[in-house]
Amino acid sequence: MLHCLRTAMLAAVMLLAAVAAVRAQTATVDDTAKFLAGLMPSADSALAPLTKDPAWQRHAKFFDTAFGQLEQRQLSRIRAWADTNLAAPRPTMFYMFSGPDFIYANAFYSKASTYVLSALEPVGSVPDLTRLPRGGIASALYNVERSLESILSFSFFITKQMKTDLQAGQISGTLPILYVFLARSGMTVREVSPISLDDTGAAYFAGENPGPNAVRGVRIIFAGPEGQEKTLYYFSTDLSNSGVKASGFLKFCATLAPGNSLIKSASYLLHSGNFTTVRNFLLNNSATIIQDDSGIPLTYYGTKKWRLFPFGRYLGPIDEFPGRYQESYAALFRRAQPVDFGIGYRWRTPETNVLLSVRLPDDGSPAIDATASAEAPPPPRPRRPRPPANIGPQQWGGPQPWGGGFFVWR
Repeated sequence: MLHCLRTAMLAAVMLLAAVAAVRAQTATVDDTAKFLAGLMPSADSALAPLTKDPAWQRHAKFFDTAFGQLEQRQLSRIRAWADTNLAAPRPTMFYMFSGPDFIYANAFYSKASTYVLSALEPVGSVPDLTRLPRGGIASALYNVERSLESILSFSFFITKQMKTDLQAGQISGTLPILYVFLARSGMTVREVSPISLDDTGAAYFAGENPGPNAVRGVRIIFAGPEGQEKTLYYFSTDLSNSGVKASGFLKFCATLAPGNSLIKSASYLLHSGNFTTVRNFLLNNSATIIQDDSGIPLTYYGTKKWRLFPFGRYLGPIDEFPGRYQESYAALFRRAQPVDFGIGYRWRTPETNVLLSVRLPDDGSPAIDATASAEAPPPPRPRRPRPPANIGPQQWGGPQPWGGGFFVWR
């Protein structure tokens, strides 16, 4: 009897040891995110030995330098600006036409607990990095670096470049970029799962069938530096009028509204008549909107619903977007507050424009009139804490000259 008991105990110990060995061989999503970001995974991770590879060590040094410069030049200044100018942030932030740009979403709205990003780029995948073929790690890391070159330098993605770089190997799509940005933002990735939306906006996970016209995406549960659990959604979806009409994406977003919104380097799509549905959704479901001039045209901000706070300098669109100059923007920005960072296509700080639009409290009047003119007299000065300058639409002046362009997001 005693011999049988000892045998059973030994078998149990061996089984536990085998399970532990299997677990040690499988990297967690957080370790994978750190590894791709050039940060050390946990000491017992299966990825730890791969950090001795010269390719990873070079990758880590490259990202240490690049993200260190980005933090100093951009992110720390954006957070300081947001702390000064944003009051009572909402739990949700919407970022349409974002690509995988979590790092700027978090910089502007670091207090959000739910982030909803959306663009055409597919989610893609990140395989088990320990099983990549010989030389595969170096190639994968190089492709990730290449896909991030433009946003690290200019604050936006060059979509064609990102698409090419992240289809060259087994690592693909937006997911690896989201991993890098989460890790480099000091987040701990806890869970990653596919998500689909049916045409009513209901969410489906794992093997559940969302039916036709499903919107595919990913849900990432992560913890901030202080341990607060947060959620990041990224959806690959067509945001044109026909695209959102056929899907449940905006219905899903409505369940999380109202929120705060960010729009930058958006190819002036919201100036088009083919994106009115998304434009109206943002106007009706945002407490604040931060944008550059490629976002919602000024004329759609009803003066009875919004107060406008311009920062920086408006020089007009870059050469790749002719015909998108706004005289109303030029007039508004003649009394703009200074800004010490750059975003959008005019990413150099002396050329950048940032518009903060703050929705007025609901006074029982009808919902936002998306066709209301912005040419009414400016509203009264807002209560603190708000930006010091309260500027409404003024009498429009003539156009101002603008210089040459650089890269475009699409």
